[in-house]
Amino acid sequence: MKHAPFPPAARPAWCWRLAAGLAAMGLAACAPMPSTYERPAAPVPPQWPAGTAAPGAVDAARTHWRAYFTDPRLQALIAQALENNRDMRIAAGRVLEARAQFGIVKADGLPLVNLLGSGSLGRGNAALDVSISSVSFELDFWGRVSSLSEAARASYLATQEARRAIYISLVADVASAYFTGLQLDELIRIARATVVLRDKSAQLIARGRDLGGANDYDFQQATGALESARASLAALEHQRSVTDNLLTYLVGKTPEGLPPGRPLDAQGLDTALAPGLPADVLLMRPDVMASEQRLLAAHANIGAARAAFLPKVLLTAGLGLAGPGLASLFKAGAWAFQPVITMPLFDGGRAAAAVDIAEARKIIAVAEYEKTLQLAFREVADQLSARQSLARQMQATTANTLAQERRLQIAEARYQVGLVGYLEVLDGQRELVAAQQAIAQTRRAQLESAVQLYKALGGGSQIEPEAG
Repeated sequence: MKHAPFPPAARPAWCWRLAAGLAAMGLAACAPMPSTYERPAAPVPPQWPAGTAAPGAVDAARTHWRAYFTDPRLQALIAQALENNRDMRIAAGRVLEARAQFGIVKADGLPLVNLLGSGSLGRGNAALDVSISSVSFELDFWGRVSSLSEAARASYLATQEARRAIYISLVADVASAYFTGLQLDELIRIARATVVLRDKSAQLIARGRDLGGANDYDFQQATGALESARASLAALEHQRSVTDNLLTYLVGKTPEGLPPGRPLDAQGLDTALAPGLPADVLLMRPDVMASEQRLLAAHANIGAARAAFLPKVLLTAGLGLAGPGLASLFKAGAWAFQPVITMPLFDGGRAAAAVDIAEARKIIAVAEYEKTLQLAFREVADQLSARQSLARQMQATTANTLAQERRLQIAEARYQVGLVGYLEVLDGQRELVAAQQAIAQTRRAQLESAVQLYKALGGGSQIEPEAG
C-alpha cells in the first residue's frame, strides 16, 4: 500500500530545515569567495643606484646595537631609553591590546558554554534547577569567522612589527643625539681655545698701543674678534644644553650611572654595512613588515565581508537537570539540540557596501605598502650615497685644516716683523677655526650617516628586541 506524501502543512520541521539547508548550500556554491593573498611586486629598482653600494661584510639586520655602538656611555644611554622611554611603553601596550583583541576574535570560533543554576525554598518544598547550554556556536563553513580571526592576527603582528620599528628608531635617535652632543663638545672646545687666543692677542695689542707700537685700529679689530668668539661660545653652550634636554626626553628620565664615553673622533663606526639587494633587505624592515601585515588584515576582511552573503549555521544545545533536592537532582533531566540556518535575503545593500569598503581599504593598504617600500629604498640609497660623499669630504677638510694652520703661522710671522696688519692674522685665525669646525661637523655627519644607514637597513631587526 502506497503512502501519500506529507501535505505541506504536515511535513515535519526537519524537512523544512533540510530544504533550507540545501538551498543555502546551492546559493553558497555560486557566491564569490576571496582570492589567495599574493604579495604585491616591490615597486623599487632591483639594484641600488650605481656607485653607492660598496660591498660590506656586516649584515645590519643581524647586528645587535651593542655590537655596532661600542661607546660604553652611549650603550648605557640606549639601555636606559629602551627601559624608560614612553613611546616604547605605548608601543608595548598596543601590542598587548592587539594580542587581547586577537584572543577575543579567535574565541568566536569556539562554543560559548554557560552554567545556569536556580533554586527555590518554601514551606514544605524545595527545588533545584541546573542547566548547561552552548549558545550560538557558528559552524564556519564559509570562513567568515576564520577570516576575522586572520585579520585580527595580522593586526596583532603589525603592532609587533611597529613596536620593533619604534625600538630601532629609538636606538638611532639616542645615538644621533649623543653624537650631536659630542660634536658640540668639540665645537665648544674650539670656541674656548679661540676666546683664549683672541683675549691674549687683544691684551698684547693693548700693551703695544700704550707703548706706541700699535694703533687703535688694530686694537678695535682684536676686541671685536674677541667678543664675536665669546658670542659664538655662548650660542654653542646653549645648543649643548638643548641636546642634553633631548637626551633626557629620549631616555625617559635623567640619565644616571653613566660610564665615561669616547670623543667624537674615536667612535669607531667605520664598519662597512652590507647593503645586499633591495628586495632582500627592504622586506626585512619592521615598517615594511608591519605595512604588509596591515595589507593581510585588509585582505582577510574582504573574505569576511563576502561571507556575509552566505548562510550562517548556528547550533544551540542544552542539558538540564532538575529535582526537589540534591539527592534527586540527577534523577531527572532533559536535553535539546537545535540547529538554525539564517540566510540573508534583503538588507538594503549593507553587505554589498561592506564588501566595497573592505576592497577599498585593501586598495589603500596596497598603496601604503608600496609607498613604505619606496620610502625605505630612498632612505637606504641616500645613506649609501652619503657614506661615500662624506669620506671624500673628510679627506678634503683635513687637508684644508693643515693648510690653514700653515697659513696662520706665516701670517703671525709677517705681522711680527711689520709686513702685514693684524687683519691678516685675524683672517688666518678665522679660516683655521672654520676648518677645525668643518672637521667636527663632517665627522658628526659621518656618524649620523652610519646611524641612519644602520636604521635604514633594519639594524637588529632579526634579533629579538630587549624589554622596554
